[in-house]
Amino acid sequence: MRVADLDYELPKELIAQRPAHERDGGRLLVFPSDEGAELVDDVIRSLPTHVPEGALVVVNDTRVIAARLLGRKSGSGGQVELFLLRRLDASPPGSGSARYRVLARSSKPLRKGAVIELGGVLHAVIASERASDQRDLEVELRTTDGSPVEQAIEAQGHVPLPPYVDRADDPVDRERYQTVFARVPGAVAAPTAGFHLSERLMDELRARGVEIATVTLHVGLGTFAPVTVDDLDQHDMHEEVFSVSEATAERISAARARGAPVVAIGTTVVRALESARDPARRGFVQPIDGVTKILIQPGYEFSVVDHLLTNFHLPRSTLLALVSAFAGRDRVLAGYEHAVRQRYRFFSYGDAMFLARRRES
Repeated sequence: MRVADLDYELPKELIAQRPAHERDGGRLLVFPSDEGAELVDDVIRSLPTHVPEGALVVVNDTRVIAARLLGRKSGSGGQVELFLLRRLDASPPGSGSARYRVLARSSKPLRKGAVIELGGVLHAVIASERASDQRDLEVELRTTDGSPVEQAIEAQGHVPLPPYVDRADDPVDRERYQTVFARVPGAVAAPTAGFHLSERLMDELRARGVEIATVTLHVGLGTFAPVTVDDLDQHDMHEEVFSVSEATAERISAARARGAPVVAIGTTVVRALESARDPARRGFVQPIDGVTKILIQPGYEFSVVDHLLTNFHLPRSTLLALVSAFAGRDRVLAGYEHAVRQRYRFFSYGDAMFLARRRES
């Protein structure tokens, strides 16, 4: 697919800089199942009325870590920023040290053995022998008192807001750049469609006979990586660690048995479920713990997901390609044009769309 076919005009002022006052207080653009029907402008609080009764709703329970660490180089005092990308070792939770791959920003190259004081009891030691890119390094994070590294990261780190949120993080982001069902630490970017689901909204879904299941996909910084090729087939898709449990696989099987649809809360859930698809049984998944580089674009044949709640995505992005594959490129881009005219709020802290999977011809 040509990346230029995923472009659209977006006024900068429509990029949401802060979350809605309440989790479920945003707007919802509904794409009716009948592709000939008009779009419906609604609100997130009405989502339960659009989810089919008895459906299985699947959410991503990853938890965003405070991945942005600010410190100073021991000795010289030079400012350093470390952005945690992923953990590299298998140290058990609660350990006083752990190795991470990071993006580093500093005025001078960071040599092996350099110590970065990160505040409180946390410091980092540069562990890379040498790197072709001085920004992409391995570090050993340690606590001076042996307390858990994870605890120190949460205490000293900053919320890793996306690059299009043009402000520093604040205490509100500690709660709102996280879903209410976040459980498994590991993401450095959020599964943002899940932001809209308040406890109240989830209770309303359950009251309509909707079941809720979870997957885990740790969203990586690569989700923001620009597509720099003309043909999406040539794009080097980023990797993300994910898990689909046996319990969730069984719930999907049960939903299929009773003829209930599967509703994905966000593109990360789509990526996890479609990566776990059972090749022998359409619509089913297999339990799996693994890594996915799945690239979904128009022409992809979906197996598992029937409905999708998702935020509005960046132009020329792989996520917009996924949504275009799900509901049809022309229809999705027409919806985006409608959303711009109606002044919807875009991207991570913005409003959402609810779509049904395009019927196969």
